[in-house]
Amino acid sequence: MSYIQRIVFCLLLLPQLVAAASNPNVIVFVADDLGWNDVGYHGGDIDTPALDRLAKEGMQLDRFYTTPICSPTRAALMTGRNPMRLGVAYAVIMAWDNNGIHLDEHFMPQSFLAAGYQTAMVGKWHLGHAQQSYHPNNRGFEHFYGHLHTEVGFYPPFANQGGKDFQQNGVSIDADGYETFLLADEASRYIRERDKQKPFFLYMPFIAPHTPLDAPQELQDKYKNINTDLAPARSEQTDSTRRMSKLLLQPSARPMYAAVVDAMDQAVMQVLNTLDAEGIADETIVLFFSDNGGAAYSVGGADNHPLRGGKGETFEGGIRVISLIRWPGQIPAGSKLTDIMTAMDVFPTLTDAAGVAAGNQFMLDGRSMWPAISKAKPSPRTDYVFFASETPIYGHFNLTVFNDDWKLVQEVQQDQLTTTVTNHLFKINDDPNEYNNLAQRYPEKVQELAQLIRQWRALYPISGTRSQLIPPPGWRAPKDWATYPIPIEDLQDTPAPGMAPSETINRVLDMQHGERGRLVYDCETRWYLGGLCSKRY
Repeated sequence: MSYIQRIVFCLLLLPQLVAAASNPNVIVFVADDLGWNDVGYHGGDIDTPALDRLAKEGMQLDRFYTTPICSPTRAALMTGRNPMRLGVAYAVIMAWDNNGIHLDEHFMPQSFLAAGYQTAMVGKWHLGHAQQSYHPNNRGFEHFYGHLHTEVGFYPPFANQGGKDFQQNGVSIDADGYETFLLADEASRYIRERDKQKPFFLYMPFIAPHTPLDAPQELQDKYKNINTDLAPARSEQTDSTRRMSKLLLQPSARPMYAAVVDAMDQAVMQVLNTLDAEGIADETIVLFFSDNGGAAYSVGGADNHPLRGGKGETFEGGIRVISLIRWPGQIPAGSKLTDIMTAMDVFPTLTDAAGVAAGNQFMLDGRSMWPAISKAKPSPRTDYVFFASETPIYGHFNLTVFNDDWKLVQEVQQDQLTTTVTNHLFKINDDPNEYNNLAQRYPEKVQELAQLIRQWRALYPISGTRSQLIPPPGWRAPKDWATYPIPIEDLQDTPAPGMAPSETINRVLDMQHGERGRLVYDCETRWYLGGLCSKRY
């Protein structure tokens, strides 16, 4: 090659090199119900070499928070917004629900797709299935391989409510093997066969280690003698299930749970090894976190010690989760971020890190944590974070509001004629494991924070998800969920207006609902508007 040819070649190659440096690949792994004490780098007794490797080569996000349950966390991740606004906060989207996330909401992969990325999802969706408009392929993912629902099992037929739920881009597929390993194979295939001229965004949400638990026999044998005498969770909802299980002489779920976690870690390692084999590990941001705290109740098998509580609860064990991020050369190896980061912060953080413009119409509730991650720039949390759950008991709400200093946990029990509120107040920096309830000592702080929770809950659309664990009477599931979403061409062009005959009447009715919730989407009540709501752009 002549000197001139070499110069021309370098000039032609330069834009690709710049793009590779400024637009890294992104992989987001999401575990389903992983416990705080269930990883090797926290001293757990389950083998997790892949996660331990990420902790060694990247950064531990030590105070990473999610909602206490599945769909709300995924909604927060995809939109950068609090799920209370979205109508998916108190409960997950069940098979018989017809709701999803409002189409005016912009999803993270849409921003990456607009920036020239290839986008793919491999795993569990759980953000709407009744209409094609809610489908992953219509929310920014060019390629979708996986399940629309949760609890599809780890072996064929991969079904929810008896209906088959395994597809590729809207077409039902048959696959034989262990679900976690099938996802790893597909993710690895996608990486190997990608367009190497463009960066990629890959979202890989596992169903592991969610119930119903199952694992290959060799892994079951590996953990058959694991310790099952776990420390108390120190929350009545979780510990009562453990006591009942022992009284009924039920076998512990811990050994099978450990086997499922081990298999998930193997899948993560397979994808990491694929990055190494392709020579792109240094060009790829890898983020891992659990969608909520471990399912520490009897059939869940998780261990969140020394954190209090577990999945479904707003104590730390339900919302403070395992999280790791790696980008060699950009994130210090073996480091730890002790600032609060939430699932809502992921969207603005990853777009900031990748140099991608976020295309949101609505104002984000999340913030970019990239300066704190990449430059160790302190990022204290003076504003408050809110999370909620009504799962699994209808009318029993677990609520929290917290920042770096204070945390209020409220358990609200609504019966037919009474409502009982139990308050737990913590100085969370001084008492991260929530041993000392200061509610009686600081009643004024309880009142202040409780009022913030009330105002926040008033944002909820009145038709949002609730904890309805069984379908409407007589409801039947489809034989194949890939055929279920109503096609776009069979839907109206705009969202349904509801019962109010005009927008003006709708806003008046919204005002009359007060703290009960919202009729007008994404509105906050304003006292200076006489109780009417105003849009938040």
